[in-house]
Amino acid sequence: MRDQILSYALKYQGEWNQITNALARQEPWEKVTCTRNFITIADSQYPDSLRRLRYAPWILFYEGDIGLLNQRAVAIVGARKCNDYGAAMGRHVCDVLKAHAVIVSGLAKGIDAIVHQAALSEHSIGVIGCGCNVMYPKENVVLYKAMRKNQLIISEYPDDVKPLAHHFPWRNRLIAALSSAVIVIQAKPRSGTMLTVNEALEINVPIYCIPHMFQDAYGSGCNLLISQGANILVDDQDILAIL
Repeated sequence: MRDQILSYALKYQGEWNQITNALARQEPWEKVTCTRNFITIADSQYPDSLRRLRYAPWILFYEGDIGLLNQRAVAIVGARKCNDYGAAMGRHVCDVLKAHAVIVSGLAKGIDAIVHQAALSEHSIGVIGCGCNVMYPKENVVLYKAMRKNQLIISEYPDDVKPLAHHFPWRNRLIAALSSAVIVIQAKPRSGTMLTVNEALEINVPIYCIPHMFQDAYGSGCNLLISQGANILVDDQDILAIL
């Protein structure tokens, strides 16, 4: 089944629905070669955490230490456009947790890049929405190169697949599922970060939020989540209690 999934994944550029349909109708396939490292849902290395998803990925292409997928992990996510407070909180939360858990985020601009950078001394997983050889956004090229050494970058999409808009909300389910908790550093009520929160809630992953000042537009999503019952983080003891 491993070779069959790879064949469909390359043919259909990693698109989950098309791979699923090809498997359902047992579409004819040929064995293909792939220079990129990958695991499939049929492999023993495939993490159980992803199997709980309604739409579990059929395949993951990767660069780095695949063993990180089966270690305890916490997601730290937030806005692409963050202010100084958000940036400082992202670094701080990561610094408190990184020696105790693998950090998971989306390798986007803003909070994602900040926490991945802060985690370089330990371990993090970057979940991306394009091929592993496509460094997007360009601002993160140096970070990508650093993470290839001792961290892990994963994608459902084979090499050369572009960062299409619909890939990013879809990849958020992986960020949520790989994690024992999701920490929201800074977000607006309507944002990609909130999509990650929704994915986490679907599989009963707890949500933790950094509080923000009254009427702070940058953190209004965090305050909304807290008002709706998300856990609030007010000190380092709260952060460590997540573990």
